[in-house]
Amino acid sequence: MSTSRRNFTFAWLASISMLALAPQAAVASPDQPVIALSNSFYGNTWRRQMVDAFTAEAEKAKAEGKIADFVVLNGDGSVNQQNSQMAELILRGVDAIAINAASETALNGLAEKACAAGIKIIAFDSLLTADCAYKLSFDFTGYKTEQAKKTLELIGNKGNVIVVRGVKGSGPDNLMYSAQKAVLDANPDVKIVAEVFGQATASVAQAAIANVLPSLPQVDAVLGQGGSDDYGIAQAFVQAGGPYAEKLPVIEGGGSSDFVIWWAEQAEKGYKTTSMNTTPGIGGAAFWLAYEIVKGATPAKEMTMPVATVDESNLAEMAKDLKPGLIISPSFSQEWVNENLVKAAQ
Repeated sequence: MSTSRRNFTFAWLASISMLALAPQAAVASPDQPVIALSNSFYGNTWRRQMVDAFTAEAEKAKAEGKIADFVVLNGDGSVNQQNSQMAELILRGVDAIAINAASETALNGLAEKACAAGIKIIAFDSLLTADCAYKLSFDFTGYKTEQAKKTLELIGNKGNVIVVRGVKGSGPDNLMYSAQKAVLDANPDVKIVAEVFGQATASVAQAAIANVLPSLPQVDAVLGQGGSDDYGIAQAFVQAGGPYAEKLPVIEGGGSSDFVIWWAEQAEKGYKTTSMNTTPGIGGAAFWLAYEIVKGATPAKEMTMPVATVDESNLAEMAKDLKPGLIISPSFSQEWVNENLVKAAQ
Protein backbone atom coordinates (compact mmCIF):
# COMPACT_ATOMS: atom_id res chain seq x y z
CA MET A 1 0.00 0.00 0.00
CA SER A 2 1.36 3.41 -0.95
CA THR A 3 2.57 6.03 1.52
CA SER A 4 -0.28 8.35 0.52
CA ARG A 5 -2.82 5.63 1.28
CA ARG A 6 -1.35 5.04 4.73
CA ASN A 7 -1.71 8.76 5.42
CA PHE A 8 -5.48 8.65 4.97
CA THR A 9 -7.27 8.85 8.30
CA PHE A 10 -9.90 6.27 9.10
CA ALA A 11 -12.62 8.90 8.76
CA TRP A 12 -11.64 9.71 5.20
CA LEU A 13 -11.30 6.04 4.30
CA ALA A 14 -14.85 5.55 5.51
CA SER A 15 -16.03 8.31 3.17
CA ILE A 16 -14.70 6.67 0.03
CA SER A 17 -17.61 5.42 -2.02
CA MET A 18 -15.53 2.98 -4.07
CA LEU A 19 -11.80 2.50 -3.68
CA ALA A 20 -10.13 -0.13 -5.85
CA LEU A 21 -6.93 -1.07 -4.01
CA ALA A 22 -3.94 -1.16 -6.31
CA PRO A 23 -3.30 -4.94 -6.28
CA GLN A 24 -6.90 -5.68 -7.27
CA ALA A 25 -7.36 -2.75 -9.65
CA ALA A 26 -8.81 -3.64 -13.04
CA VAL A 27 -6.56 -3.10 -16.03
CA ALA A 28 -7.42 0.07 -17.90
CA SER A 29 -8.08 -0.09 -21.63
CA PRO A 30 -9.75 2.16 -24.20
CA ASP A 31 -12.53 -0.42 -24.64
CA GLN A 32 -13.26 -0.67 -20.92
CA PRO A 33 -11.54 2.29 -19.24
CA VAL A 34 -10.96 2.95 -15.55
CA ILE A 35 -12.31 6.36 -14.53
CA ALA A 36 -11.16 8.02 -11.30
CA LEU A 37 -12.50 10.84 -9.14
CA SER A 38 -10.08 12.94 -7.11
CA ASN A 39 -12.24 15.00 -4.76
CA SER A 40 -10.39 17.49 -2.59
CA PHE A 41 -13.03 17.97 0.11
CA TYR A 42 -15.79 15.76 1.51
CA GLY A 43 -16.96 17.82 4.47
CA ASN A 44 -20.34 19.17 3.37
CA THR A 45 -23.63 17.99 1.91
CA TRP A 46 -22.90 19.35 -1.56
CA ARG A 47 -19.63 17.45 -1.91
CA ARG A 48 -21.07 14.21 -0.55
CA GLN A 49 -23.99 14.46 -2.94
CA MET A 50 -21.58 15.18 -5.80
CA VAL A 51 -19.57 12.04 -4.98
CA ASP A 52 -22.80 10.04 -4.80
CA ALA A 53 -23.77 11.33 -8.26
CA PHE A 54 -20.40 10.29 -9.72
CA THR A 55 -20.61 6.89 -8.04
CA ALA A 56 -24.17 6.22 -9.19
CA GLU A 57 -23.31 6.84 -12.84
CA ALA A 58 -20.03 4.89 -12.56
CA GLU A 59 -21.81 1.90 -11.06
CA LYS A 60 -24.36 2.04 -13.86
CA ALA A 61 -21.59 2.13 -16.48
CA LYS A 62 -19.75 -0.77 -14.83
CA ALA A 63 -22.92 -2.88 -14.67
CA GLU A 64 -23.43 -2.24 -18.39
CA GLY A 65 -19.86 -3.30 -19.19
CA LYS A 66 -18.83 0.15 -20.38
CA ILE A 67 -15.97 0.51 -17.90
CA ALA A 68 -13.64 -1.96 -16.21
CA ASP A 69 -13.77 -0.15 -12.89
CA PHE A 70 -13.77 3.23 -11.17
CA VAL A 71 -11.96 4.81 -8.24
CA VAL A 72 -13.16 7.49 -5.83
CA LEU A 73 -10.69 9.27 -3.55
CA ASN A 74 -11.93 11.89 -1.08
CA GLY A 75 -9.64 14.38 0.65
CA ASP A 76 -9.54 16.67 3.64
CA GLY A 77 -9.34 19.92 1.66
CA SER A 78 -5.54 20.07 1.58
CA VAL A 79 -3.37 20.38 -1.51
CA ASN A 80 -0.87 17.91 -0.08
CA GLN A 81 -3.37 15.10 0.17
CA GLN A 82 -4.74 15.71 -3.30
CA ASN A 83 -1.22 15.78 -4.71
CA SER A 84 -0.80 12.30 -3.20
CA GLN A 85 -4.08 11.21 -4.75
CA MET A 86 -3.03 12.41 -8.18
CA ALA A 87 0.43 10.81 -7.95
CA GLU A 88 -1.15 7.50 -6.99
CA LEU A 89 -3.69 7.60 -9.81
CA ILE A 90 -0.93 8.31 -12.33
CA LEU A 91 1.00 5.28 -11.06
CA ARG A 92 -2.11 3.13 -11.38
CA GLY A 93 -2.47 4.16 -15.01
CA VAL A 94 -6.16 5.03 -14.96
CA ASP A 95 -7.62 6.31 -18.22
CA ALA A 96 -9.17 9.52 -16.91
CA ILE A 97 -9.24 11.57 -13.73
CA ALA A 98 -12.17 13.85 -12.90
CA ILE A 99 -10.77 16.30 -10.36
CA ASN A 100 -12.56 18.71 -8.04
CA ALA A 101 -9.46 20.64 -7.08
CA ALA A 102 -8.19 22.04 -3.79
CA SER A 103 -6.29 24.76 -5.66
CA GLU A 104 -6.48 26.40 -9.05
CA THR A 105 -2.71 26.25 -9.54
CA ALA A 106 -0.96 23.98 -7.02
CA LEU A 107 -2.04 20.77 -8.75
CA ASN A 108 -1.19 21.85 -12.28
CA GLY A 109 2.16 20.08 -12.34
CA LEU A 110 0.69 16.67 -11.60
CA ALA A 111 -2.21 17.31 -13.96
CA GLU A 112 0.26 18.03 -16.77
CA LYS A 113 2.21 14.89 -15.83
CA ALA A 114 -0.99 12.86 -16.07
CA CYS A 115 -1.78 14.34 -19.47
CA ALA A 116 1.72 13.52 -20.69
CA ALA A 117 1.10 9.92 -19.62
CA GLY A 118 -2.04 9.80 -21.75
CA ILE A 119 -4.50 10.22 -18.89
CA LYS A 120 -7.43 12.53 -19.64
CA ILE A 121 -7.95 15.24 -17.02
CA ILE A 122 -11.42 16.70 -16.48
CA ALA A 123 -11.38 19.48 -13.90
CA PHE A 124 -14.86 20.30 -12.64
CA ASP A 125 -16.59 22.59 -10.16
CA SER A 126 -13.45 23.81 -8.37
CA LEU A 127 -11.07 24.00 -11.31
CA LEU A 128 -7.36 23.85 -11.89
CA THR A 129 -5.79 25.90 -14.68
CA ALA A 130 -3.57 23.34 -16.44
CA ASP A 131 -3.85 23.92 -20.19
CA CYS A 132 -4.27 20.24 -20.98
CA ALA A 133 -7.31 19.81 -18.71
CA TYR A 134 -10.90 19.90 -19.88
CA LYS A 135 -12.85 22.25 -17.61
CA LEU A 136 -16.47 21.78 -16.59
CA SER A 137 -17.87 24.33 -14.18
CA PHE A 138 -20.54 26.89 -13.43
CA ASP A 139 -20.81 30.59 -14.19
CA PHE A 140 -20.11 31.48 -10.56
CA THR A 141 -19.57 35.14 -11.40
CA GLY A 142 -22.74 35.46 -13.43
CA TYR A 143 -25.21 33.77 -11.14
CA LYS A 144 -23.80 35.25 -7.93
CA THR A 145 -23.90 38.73 -9.46
CA GLU A 146 -27.53 38.20 -10.39
CA GLN A 147 -28.46 36.85 -6.97
CA ALA A 148 -26.64 39.58 -5.05
CA LYS A 149 -28.45 42.26 -7.08
CA LYS A 150 -31.84 40.64 -6.38
CA THR A 151 -31.03 40.36 -2.67
CA LEU A 152 -30.04 44.00 -2.34
CA GLU A 153 -33.15 45.07 -4.23
CA LEU A 154 -35.21 43.33 -1.55
CA ILE A 155 -33.69 45.63 1.10
CA GLY A 156 -33.98 48.75 -1.05
CA ASN A 157 -30.25 48.75 -1.87
CA LYS A 158 -29.38 50.02 1.60
CA GLY A 159 -28.66 48.49 5.00
CA ASN A 160 -26.27 46.17 6.82
CA VAL A 161 -25.17 42.86 5.36
CA ILE A 162 -23.11 39.86 6.39
CA VAL A 163 -21.08 38.00 3.75
CA VAL A 164 -20.71 34.27 4.38
CA ARG A 165 -17.92 32.82 2.29
CA GLY A 166 -17.59 29.18 1.22
CA VAL A 167 -14.79 26.62 1.21
CA LYS A 168 -11.66 28.55 2.15
CA GLY A 169 -9.05 28.69 -0.62
CA SER A 170 -11.25 27.17 -3.32
CA GLY A 171 -11.75 28.65 -6.77
CA PRO A 172 -15.55 28.87 -6.46
CA ASP A 173 -15.24 30.80 -3.18
CA ASN A 174 -12.93 33.34 -4.80
CA LEU A 175 -15.18 33.76 -7.84
CA MET A 176 -18.42 34.08 -5.87
CA TYR A 177 -16.93 36.43 -3.30
CA SER A 178 -15.51 38.67 -6.03
CA ALA A 179 -18.90 38.82 -7.73
CA GLN A 180 -20.67 39.68 -4.49
CA LYS A 181 -18.09 42.32 -3.59
CA ALA A 182 -18.48 43.99 -6.98
CA VAL A 183 -22.23 44.33 -6.44
CA LEU A 184 -21.77 45.54 -2.86
CA ASP A 185 -19.14 48.09 -3.92
CA ALA A 186 -21.60 49.48 -6.46
CA ASN A 187 -24.12 50.16 -3.67
CA PRO A 188 -22.59 52.71 -1.27
CA ASP A 189 -25.61 52.66 1.02
CA VAL A 190 -24.97 49.00 1.81
CA LYS A 191 -22.48 48.30 4.59
CA ILE A 192 -20.69 44.99 5.18
CA VAL A 193 -20.79 44.54 8.96
CA ALA A 194 -19.13 41.09 9.04
CA GLU A 195 -17.47 38.49 6.84
CA VAL A 196 -17.20 34.87 7.98
CA PHE A 197 -16.37 31.51 6.42
CA GLY A 198 -19.23 29.01 6.46
CA GLN A 199 -17.44 26.22 4.53
CA ALA A 200 -20.70 25.73 2.57
CA THR A 201 -21.91 23.74 5.60
CA ALA A 202 -25.01 24.40 7.71
CA SER A 203 -23.42 23.74 11.11
CA VAL A 204 -20.28 25.78 10.40
CA ALA A 205 -22.25 28.70 8.97
CA GLN A 206 -24.68 28.66 11.88
CA ALA A 207 -21.86 28.76 14.43
CA ALA A 208 -20.04 31.52 12.55
CA ILE A 209 -23.13 33.73 12.45
CA ALA A 210 -24.04 33.04 16.07
CA ASN A 211 -20.51 34.02 17.09
CA VAL A 212 -20.54 37.47 15.46
CA LEU A 213 -24.20 38.42 15.76
CA PRO A 214 -24.17 39.78 19.34
CA SER A 215 -21.60 42.45 18.39
CA LEU A 216 -23.38 43.63 15.23
CA PRO A 217 -26.00 46.25 14.48
CA GLN A 218 -29.30 45.13 12.97
CA VAL A 219 -28.57 42.92 9.94
CA ASP A 220 -30.76 43.40 6.89
CA ALA A 221 -29.39 40.77 4.51
CA VAL A 222 -26.93 37.86 4.32
CA LEU A 223 -25.07 36.89 1.15
CA GLY A 224 -24.01 33.24 1.21
CA GLN A 225 -22.51 30.70 -1.14
CA GLY A 226 -24.74 27.64 -0.84
CA GLY A 227 -23.95 24.03 -0.08
CA SER A 228 -26.39 24.13 2.90
CA ASP A 229 -24.94 27.25 4.55
CA ASP A 230 -28.32 28.92 3.96
CA TYR A 231 -30.23 26.80 6.46
CA GLY A 232 -27.54 27.19 9.11
CA ILE A 233 -27.62 30.97 8.65
CA ALA A 234 -31.41 31.01 8.97
CA GLN A 235 -31.29 28.94 12.16
CA ALA A 236 -28.73 31.28 13.71
CA PHE A 237 -31.09 34.23 13.30
CA VAL A 238 -34.14 32.29 14.45
CA GLN A 239 -32.32 31.23 17.62
CA ALA A 240 -30.98 34.74 18.20
CA GLY A 241 -34.52 36.01 18.61
CA GLY A 242 -34.82 39.60 19.77
CA PRO A 243 -35.52 41.91 16.84
CA TYR A 244 -35.14 38.96 14.45
CA ALA A 245 -38.19 37.32 15.97
CA GLU A 246 -40.19 40.08 14.29
CA LYS A 247 -38.18 40.58 11.11
CA LEU A 248 -35.62 38.20 9.68
CA PRO A 249 -32.94 39.46 7.29
CA VAL A 250 -33.10 38.54 3.62
CA ILE A 251 -30.97 35.39 3.54
CA GLU A 252 -29.73 34.21 0.18
CA GLY A 253 -30.82 30.64 -0.51
CA GLY A 254 -28.14 28.28 -1.76
CA GLY A 255 -30.33 25.41 -2.87
CA SER A 256 -30.50 23.28 0.28
CA SER A 257 -33.82 21.50 0.61
CA ASP A 258 -33.95 22.34 4.33
CA PHE A 259 -33.75 26.05 3.53
CA VAL A 260 -36.35 25.92 0.74
CA ILE A 261 -38.78 24.03 2.98
CA TRP A 262 -38.16 26.60 5.75
CA TRP A 263 -38.55 29.47 3.26
CA ALA A 264 -41.88 28.11 2.02
CA GLU A 265 -43.19 28.24 5.59
CA GLN A 266 -41.87 31.78 6.10
CA ALA A 267 -43.31 32.89 2.75
CA GLU A 268 -46.79 32.48 4.21
CA LYS A 269 -45.82 35.35 6.55
CA GLY A 270 -44.59 37.50 3.66
CA TYR A 271 -40.88 36.53 3.75
CA LYS A 272 -39.09 37.06 0.44
CA THR A 273 -35.71 35.94 -0.81
CA THR A 274 -34.06 34.06 -3.71
CA SER A 275 -32.34 30.70 -4.08
CA MET A 276 -29.75 29.86 -6.71
CA ASN A 277 -27.26 27.03 -6.54
CA THR A 278 -24.71 25.00 -8.38
CA THR A 279 -25.89 21.43 -8.84
CA PRO A 280 -23.99 18.54 -7.22
CA GLY A 281 -25.28 16.31 -10.01
CA ILE A 282 -22.24 17.65 -11.87
CA GLY A 283 -20.43 14.64 -10.40
CA GLY A 284 -22.40 12.37 -12.71
CA ALA A 285 -21.85 14.70 -15.65
CA ALA A 286 -18.11 14.70 -14.96
CA PHE A 287 -18.05 10.91 -15.00
CA TRP A 288 -19.79 10.62 -18.37
CA LEU A 289 -17.75 13.46 -19.85
CA ALA A 290 -14.56 11.67 -18.81
CA TYR A 291 -15.87 8.45 -20.34
CA GLU A 292 -16.82 10.07 -23.64
CA ILE A 293 -13.46 11.84 -23.91
CA VAL A 294 -11.59 8.57 -23.34
CA LYS A 295 -13.77 7.02 -26.05
CA GLY A 296 -12.72 9.74 -28.49
CA ALA A 297 -15.18 12.61 -28.05
CA THR A 298 -13.81 16.13 -28.59
CA PRO A 299 -15.93 18.58 -26.61
CA ALA A 300 -14.95 22.18 -25.98
CA LYS A 301 -12.07 22.66 -23.55
CA GLU A 302 -14.30 24.80 -21.32
CA MET A 303 -17.94 23.96 -20.60
CA THR A 304 -20.62 25.45 -18.35
CA MET A 305 -23.29 23.65 -16.32
CA PRO A 306 -26.73 25.07 -15.46
CA VAL A 307 -27.64 26.29 -11.99
CA ALA A 308 -30.89 25.59 -10.14
CA THR A 309 -33.16 28.54 -9.32
CA VAL A 310 -36.05 28.80 -6.88
CA ASP A 311 -38.12 31.99 -6.72
CA GLU A 312 -41.63 33.03 -5.76
CA SER A 313 -43.05 31.55 -8.95
CA ASN A 314 -41.96 27.96 -8.22
CA LEU A 315 -41.30 27.97 -4.47
CA ALA A 316 -44.50 26.21 -3.42
CA GLU A 317 -44.16 23.55 -6.09
CA MET A 318 -40.49 22.91 -5.33
CA ALA A 319 -40.99 22.72 -1.55
CA LYS A 320 -43.89 20.30 -1.84
CA ASP A 321 -41.82 17.32 -2.98
CA LEU A 322 -38.44 18.08 -1.40
CA LYS A 323 -36.76 15.69 1.00
CA PRO A 324 -34.74 17.23 3.86
CA GLY A 325 -30.98 17.11 3.94
CA LEU A 326 -30.28 17.48 0.22
CA ILE A 327 -29.11 20.05 -2.29
CA ILE A 328 -31.52 20.71 -5.15
CA SER A 329 -30.10 19.05 -8.25
CA PRO A 330 -31.12 17.05 -11.29
CA SER A 331 -29.19 13.98 -12.36
CA PHE A 332 -27.11 14.19 -15.54
CA SER A 333 -27.14 11.08 -17.70
CA GLN A 334 -24.84 9.94 -20.50
CA GLU A 335 -27.46 11.12 -22.98
CA TRP A 336 -27.61 14.57 -21.38
CA VAL A 337 -23.83 14.91 -21.48
CA ASN A 338 -23.68 13.91 -25.15
CA GLU A 339 -26.47 16.28 -26.12
CA ASN A 340 -25.49 19.31 -24.03
CA LEU A 341 -21.71 19.07 -23.68
CA VAL A 342 -20.26 16.90 -26.42
CA LYS A 343 -22.52 17.74 -29.38
CA ALA A 344 -22.76 21.38 -28.32
CA ALA A 345 -19.10 21.81 -29.29
CA GLN A 346 -19.57 20.35 -32.77
